[in-house]
Amino acid sequence: MRLDKYLKVSRLIKRRTVANSACDAGRVTINDRPAKASSDVKVGDVICVSFGNRELKVKVTDVRETVRKEEADAMYEEI
Repeated sequence: MRLDKYLKVSRLIKRRTVANSACDAGRVTINDRPAKASSDVKVGDVICVSFGNRELKVKVTDVRETVRKEEADAMYEEI
């Protein structure tokens, strides 16, 4: 699954366009490497997103195309 879509589906970032912009600005990394919005996300990857002065680091536990709002936090675990 594309990184920008994963960030939106898992509700780490609210909109896909915002996720796309964050990737273009270099604020998102996968496994400590800068990631483009089109990068593939697999189970076991570690995604780090920088929000201003705050950094969110999560490990991917599930990859699904669609998910309900209540189940979105099951797609990752915070590190």
